[in-house]
Amino acid sequence: MINILWRNMKWRFQNPLSILVTILQPLLWLIMYSVVAGQTMTSVGIENYTAFMLPGIIVLVTFSSCSSSGIINYLNKKSGAFYRILISPIRRTSIIFGQTFEAIVLAFFEILVLCVVGLFLSVRFSCGLSGLLVCLILMVLTAFFVANLAYSISLILPNEVIYETVMNSIVLPIFFMSTALVPQEDLSGSLKVIVELNPFTHVINTLRNTILYGQVEFISSIKVIILMLVLCIVIFLVAIHRLKKETIS
Repeated sequence: MINILWRNMKWRFQNPLSILVTILQPLLWLIMYSVVAGQTMTSVGIENYTAFMLPGIIVLVTFSSCSSSGIINYLNKKSGAFYRILISPIRRTSIIFGQTFEAIVLAFFEILVLCVVGLFLSVRFSCGLSGLLVCLILMVLTAFFVANLAYSISLILPNEVIYETVMNSIVLPIFFMSTALVPQEDLSGSLKVIVELNPFTHVINTLRNTILYGQVEFISSIKVIILMLVLCIVIFLVAIHRLKKETIS
């Protein structure tokens, strides 16, 4: 697992453009969209819209960085490294963990960059030690889920062009159908139901209450953590199943 993790991280160091591409869009959202939309959000009681949308952008950059891990899979297949790893005496779970942890490391690096930029945009963090722990757990689980989803899809689709199209069609609706950009109170009807059914709505709400308002609601936070943990277990089992099918074929 460590060897696969280091191999993927070394590829990142050799291709820094892959890091820039995954963080560029969330940064633009944080800087530009918050300035434009922030002027209209004061009417609904949001004084610092940059601070309000930061938790949603943190989830977006996690989506983006973890989705890029599927591209590494296609590059490994083209070079033959994927198949050499597959026939080597390595546990299938170790292969997936190695790929997943690299995505988590990248996600946390980019989250750190976003938070530093946020400080320059008048964002003030209010979470204490317990709040920070809740946020770290949720961010790890979110990154783990998306990385395994990306890995599973990369084992199904034939090339990276189709892969990127499918991932965008999954990630963007999840992002926009959440409370990343708008308060939940402003939603109504079927849209509000869809947003409430989105598990990442609850992740974003918990991050927002904890990071920006210093409100750690332990019962609510535990429920969200359990929800994400269940999703992570399910998608991890799917990833193992897809990798075993690759071994058989």
